[in-house]
Formats: sequence, C-alpha cells, structure tokens
Amino acid sequence: AGLLQEIDEEARKNKGGLIGAVMVSDAFFPFRDGIDVGINQGVTAVVQPGGSERDFEVIEACNQANPKVAMVFTGQRAFKH
Repeated sequence: AGLLQEIDEEARKNKGGLIGAVMVSDAFFPFRDGIDVGINQGVTAVVQPGGSERDFEVIEACNQANPKVAMVFTGQRAFKH
C-alpha cells in the first residue's frame, strides 16, 4: 500500500498532470461544476461551443478563478445527435 499511497500523493500534488492544460469540449457545459473541477485541477483555459442557457455560470467560474481562466466560445458543435 505504501507505493500506491506515494503515487496517489504525487498525483494530488501535481494535480494529475493537468496544470496548464486546456479543457476542450465538443458540446457546451450545461453547468459550472465541470469547469470548477477542471480549474481545481490546474486547467488554465477552456474551449467550447457555448449555447447553454447557463453559459453565464461557466463564464463566472472562469472569471472567479485565481488566476483567471481563459474561455473561448467556438459557436460550433463538433457532433450531431
């Protein structure tokens, strides 16, 4: 169990290797919780098509982050249902 604990601790310390990563989605984020998780793990930018009725909440999450997180709306979804 000692080695696994070391690995878990190292992953927590390094935010799973996501520090400085960009979070990209081919669909909008319907709620801010997904953005919050990304930010807490070290994501520094988000790219998404937008279009959710709650876009203001995900924008707010990026604006409230410290340091702030950049967000780009592409306006284009990459998949069809």
